[in-house]
Amino acid sequence: MQVQVEGMSCGHCVKAVTRAITERDAAAKVNVDLSAGRVDVESRLSPAEVSAAITDAGYTVKGTTA
Repeated sequence: MQVQVEGMSCGHCVKAVTRAITERDAAAKVNVDLSAGRVDVESRLSPAEVSAAITDAGYTVKGTTA
């Protein structure tokens, strides 16, 4: 799935978002594209669960696509 995220601007943001998702699904594959404000996720988690993980990490989710 692809998640549009606001507020990511640096390497720390990449690590924080990746950690937030992999703490909930250790097998998840996460790729953060800072310039596009997008996070690509392959996971057993639902879009709502991924969004919640990112929001809990302090970022704003603008939308998801499967």
